[in-house]
Amino acid sequence: MIRPSRSTLLVLGDSLAFHGPERAEPADHPRIWPQVAAAALGGRVELVAGIGWTARHAWHALTHDPRVWAAMPRIDALVLGVGGMDALPSPLPTSLRELIPVLRPASVRARVRDGYLRAQPWLSRAFAALPGGGPVALPPRLTVSYLERCRAAVTALRPGLPVVAMLPSVHRAAVYGGVHAGRAAAERATRIWADAHGVRVLDAPTLVAGHVLGGRGNPDGMHWGWEAHRRVGETLAELVRGELARVHGSVGSRELGETVVGAPGPASVEA
Repeated sequence: MIRPSRSTLLVLGDSLAFHGPERAEPADHPRIWPQVAAAALGGRVELVAGIGWTARHAWHALTHDPRVWAAMPRIDALVLGVGGMDALPSPLPTSLRELIPVLRPASVRARVRDGYLRAQPWLSRAFAALPGGGPVALPPRLTVSYLERCRAAVTALRPGLPVVAMLPSVHRAAVYGGVHAGRAAAERATRIWADAHGVRVLDAPTLVAGHVLGGRGNPDGMHWGWEAHRRVGETLAELVRGELARVHGSVGSRELGETVVGAPGPASVEA
């Protein structure tokens, strides 16, 4: 079976993939960076993302979400748009923080959540004075471990598939007290891992730093405006276009047969 020569991207992302200058947007919004990249390639995107997702969440989606399995035979590139949230300050251990939404009764949940949000900025600043800058949502060694699991699992099913990873973005979010002490270590670890495994790197912080730190993004100080989405999407498209040309010869003229692969479900990969 011959399928059209339209590129299909699988993007595993965090909220930066779908939050605009005012709010979260639908996955098919034409101005979010995954859709900008797909449009520039004349193709489409399968976006699987969530608020606060780390590399661990991406691995969980890859191994537990049947939408990802269904997309696997027809994707032309994997984009690991996670890792930025991993580097954010996390004064409370992530495993405990993620239990707040399931606390009962609702009144207790609300008090705990509100108390944590009030304390998080000054706790982040206090912990930033510690060696290494204090705890983060996911340490760099675990971030790259989960990124590598994702890469290895997908390329085991689709050998030679181009993989692009995003470097952790910058922020000026008051909710974290303006602290981002863990970002540099996360970027170093991601670059070392990517270089070791032939993964292309999307340098998001360079593309969006002036936009975000200059106050032109979302008022929350974390998410991006459309200017940054456009720059990231267009740059990603160039990276993917180059990789597809390298792998397949010519993006515009290639004809690929439908690839038959097994779904990377819980039975076929380590949880």
